[in-house]
Amino acid sequence: MPESSAVGNGAGAARKVGRVLDTSPLTAAVERFADRLRAAPQSRLQRGAAEVALDLARELSLRAQRLEEAAGGAGEGVGAAPARTMEDAGIFVVGDQLAVAGLDLAEALHGAAVVAASVPSATGPTHPAGPDAAKAPSEMLDEAVRLVDQAEVRAMR
Repeated sequence: MPESSAVGNGAGAARKVGRVLDTSPLTAAVERFADRLRAAPQSRLQRGAAEVALDLARELSLRAQRLEEAAGGAGEGVGAAPARTMEDAGIFVVGDQLAVAGLDLAEALHGAAVVAASVPSATGPTHPAGPDAAKAPSEMLDEAVRLVDQAEVRAMR
């Protein structure tokens, strides 16, 4: 994996990204659960698996939106768009909804880690990105993986 990435549209030089957040644990957990939902019989989906998965998809989607808004500078203040809630499209597409929400969150976490790595630390210019630059996004990643694992257990028992 390269340590630098071209940034911008022009002839700018490559910029050091620093530590890149590996979101593969989240994408693997989401894909595993989504595949199980797609293969689940209608009876299991109707007994609550689809509801658990939709609740999870909505939560992952809201987390991704919050991260994207923070990265865009909109924040929670004036001008921030209201959070969009994922609609219930039916029990047979909930696996796809979960997959989309999970991948959106993985991308938002990756972007948050890159932003965190590019912002100077509060300790001063001697630690431009600091050793814990991606700590907050990595904690969010760990929490999201736990949410997916717990929801999968609840849905598939």
